[in-house]
Amino acid sequence: MADVARHAGVSVKTVSNVLSGYPHVRDTTKDRVLASVDALGYEINVTAKIFRSGRSGVVGLAVPELGQPYFGELADEILAAARRHGLHVLVEPTGFTREGELEALRIPRRGLVDGLIFSPAALVQDDAHLLDALGYPLVLLGEQMFSPSVDHVTMRNIDGARAATDLLLDAGRRHIAVIGMLHAETAGSASLRYAGYQQALEARGIEVDTRLLGWADLGWHRANGARAMADVLDSGAPVDGVVAFNDALAIGAMYELQSRGRAIPQDVGVVGFDDIEDSRYSVPTLTTVDPGRREIANVAVDILRRRMHEGLGSGGHGAPVLYLAGMRIVERDSTPRRDG
Repeated sequence: MADVARHAGVSVKTVSNVLSGYPHVRDTTKDRVLASVDALGYEINVTAKIFRSGRSGVVGLAVPELGQPYFGELADEILAAARRHGLHVLVEPTGFTREGELEALRIPRRGLVDGLIFSPAALVQDDAHLLDALGYPLVLLGEQMFSPSVDHVTMRNIDGARAATDLLLDAGRRHIAVIGMLHAETAGSASLRYAGYQQALEARGIEVDTRLLGWADLGWHRANGARAMADVLDSGAPVDGVVAFNDALAIGAMYELQSRGRAIPQDVGVVGFDDIEDSRYSVPTLTTVDPGRREIANVAVDILRRRMHEGLGSGGHGAPVLYLAGMRIVERDSTPRRDG
């Protein structure tokens, strides 16, 4: 640590503050210290740090999987946000399983991390009581479960799906398929995004055609998007628009449409959700909903740091935060251009 301090031209105490995530350090100083850490290959002795301060400087991130692009890119954003504050991140893919998520909740009790950012997919609302008395800082992500006792950062699923559907309706499309439906009653994001789709149709006096519901119970991946799109087309229903519940599904759906000779967007307009990197390089490029992934990451890390600094458990003595990130439609070539 003394070597880092000399290299950065700061005191050892300043280096310690940066690596401990102390909030009252100027960004320019923090950047200089972290650059010196990189240059010198400095590695923190986590065991000694815990013994000395009671903190490891490591936070946990539990997500369903990294192979799904949204979660991989979210993890990158959280890693970057944590690094700006001198924190390290231990990433725990939970495999979309209840067992994996329960294990992730137990990790902080081993003393490895100071707090946890947790995105559940298998636990349900009836499990919310498990979060009430964890004894360490926790920030909840997503829509799978809600608890009044913990901090929660999430996105505007209903608004985003409604905006995506309205975009196609404004272009004159009236036979809009929805790809990503799940039969599971606890499917949080899917239920909310379907609600936004329904609201947009109902506002125009259009009834939902069940033939246009594309089911993806095997997961929101490209192959399942193509399979769901094929099922809709095979039903004989007319299709002139598609709202997919994530971009991977949308890319799979576009593949199936094009393989059947449907031009995009001339014959069928397609809108995804998440604004992953692939959406900018698909053919055609994909119109999508940007749900504020970077904002979600930054806010989640900031809230967790504040709780860690306060020395409070999940929610602590301060009022738990429920934060909704902003969303916007990113228009690209898979939908007709709007006038103006």
